[in-house]
Amino acid sequence: MKKFFTLLLWLSLHCSAYATKPNIVIIYADDLGYGDVGCYGATHVRTPNIDRLARQGRRFTDAHTASAVCTPSRYTLLTGCYPVRRGNLWSPVFLRTPLVVDPARTTIADVAKSAGYDTACIGKWHLGFGTQSPTDWNGLLKPGPLELGFDSYFGLPVVNSHPPFVYVENHRVVGFDKADPFVYGNTAETRAFDEKFKTDAIGGAAKAHKLYDDEQVGTTFAGRATDWIRAKAKSGNPFFLYFATSNIHHPFTPAKRFQGTSQAGRYGDFIHELDWIVGQVMNVLSEAKVADNTLLVFTSDNGGMLNRGGQEAWRRGHRLNGDLLGFKFDAWEGGHRVPFIARWPGIIEAGSVSDSLVSNVDLFATVAAITGRKLGQAEGEDSFNILPALSGEPNAKVRDHLLIAPLRRTHLSLRKGDWIYIGAKGHGGFGAKKVGEHGLGGPAAQLFTGHVNSDIEDGAIKPDAPEAQLYNLAKDPYQKQNVIRSHPEIAKQMKAEMQSIRTTPTAPHTALGL
Repeated sequence: MKKFFTLLLWLSLHCSAYATKPNIVIIYADDLGYGDVGCYGATHVRTPNIDRLARQGRRFTDAHTASAVCTPSRYTLLTGCYPVRRGNLWSPVFLRTPLVVDPARTTIADVAKSAGYDTACIGKWHLGFGTQSPTDWNGLLKPGPLELGFDSYFGLPVVNSHPPFVYVENHRVVGFDKADPFVYGNTAETRAFDEKFKTDAIGGAAKAHKLYDDEQVGTTFAGRATDWIRAKAKSGNPFFLYFATSNIHHPFTPAKRFQGTSQAGRYGDFIHELDWIVGQVMNVLSEAKVADNTLLVFTSDNGGMLNRGGQEAWRRGHRLNGDLLGFKFDAWEGGHRVPFIARWPGIIEAGSVSDSLVSNVDLFATVAAITGRKLGQAEGEDSFNILPALSGEPNAKVRDHLLIAPLRRTHLSLRKGDWIYIGAKGHGGFGAKKVGEHGLGGPAAQLFTGHVNSDIEDGAIKPDAPEAQLYNLAKDPYQKQNVIRSHPEIAKQMKAEMQSIRTTPTAPHTALGL
């Protein structure tokens, strides 16, 4: 009975609070690890703006992306659906790939738009364009963000490490001249940086390429985002902004003013620029007098990567993912446990910390709850409304399980309570074995990082290691001891549940029709 009246009180308070629809801004950082931010323990970089956001809102310590990989992670955020339901969506997509989101599927932007919100996507897209392969960069890039519920789009079409190195606005490449078309197989006129790849995959379009300066991408996106917020604040209409930064994905190309400012090399300098970007968004919300009626969420698409920039940062003492095992693309915690901070003055308790299990997949249903949008059974099938964890008690539990997809499908994992089950031995991510290689990861990386795991010895998986993995994260948060042989029944049960989830939607509204 007490719980019933508590629920009624919560509903009455929050239904009245949302009488004026709040603005919603999601800042989605790229490759930002759990240990890359001051309020999560970083000491070799300074993040005063992100730390200020945490002091003004709620910081989550058990937030995860439903995929440890960039493209599937973004698919998850936009659709509220696990990427395993999309078939073969385990890997990043590149310049030849069509749009991977079905325009007929409801997206988080559709949810906001149907509630009367102005919507925009600014920054990294990385979900493909059009319907054919290879993509025709000389024509209309359609369908794309505008067919998925966004009123406007400006940003980086793929990723800052891979072509084309241009900007796209709405349906066209910015600065495109039909007299100088894109040509597959030609070398692009673009600046060279370490860990910037495939510059010979598509060239031509000299004017469009010239408008793209790697060291101005972050500041350009910040300017676009703040201008858009300022304009929408004046309109008085509620707005939804999905702001996907290219920071801190390689190559590490901060603007001149940030270079040399950290103790973690260019990796750390790129974090400093990201923190400035977050500060710019916070400042414009305050200046436009809409901060008090805006839910601002800051999180990352996956964990930090031990690329060459990451290796240099590590040598200097920076720990990308804190003490967590693993890195970007991995099934281990470092691949998918990420910073997650939310601020909503008067609704979210300032300075609070939560250990509730939450995920990027949950933003879909949460936006629906905030905007009053009733979800159908085929919408956001894996998204849980995390408003109780945002605005209620810090440790309110909204979900007890989460399906997590690394790069390799053999390593699909299930988090259940304190336990995580990983379907194969090893990490499931990058496989380079030598320090100095771009994709250093897995057992070989432990010779460099000093991480300890019971299945690994001398940088290799032990011959007698179990075929799968089970860890109790409450007792062993850094995954030092695989206990699957001690708890075979738990592993068996979790494996069966994981297979069931692959074919069955998990969100409460899919079963109850709420």
